[in-house]
Amino acid sequence: MLSPKARHRAGLVLSSLFGLLFTLSACGKLFGAAQPTEMLNQWGLGHYRLLIGAGELASAILFVVPRTASLGLLLLSAYMGGAIVTHMQHGENFVIQSVLLALIWLTGY
Repeated sequence: MLSPKARHRAGLVLSSLFGLLFTLSACGKLFGAAQPTEMLNQWGLGHYRLLIGAGELASAILFVVPRTASLGLLLLSAYMGGAIVTHMQHGENFVIQSVLLALIWLTGY
């Protein structure tokens, strides 16, 4: 079993990595990178690109700030739930999104 100090460090590392991952993903949407824009257009969500990107960025920031980590966890969980449902609805693989969601919960723990 990990000591409380080791668990705290692991949580900080994981939350930083997730913060970076979701920040980069959000920037791709906010700045109109080709791949996220194309995927959102395919799903009929292209006109919500900026809103989705801003929500993702806000969630990532809240997740990495210790005082707001609980709210960030809730918002990232909702965001990933939406991603899972979107992939399911279009017959796409959603395993990666599910694993990310489980790791986000583990990090929040």
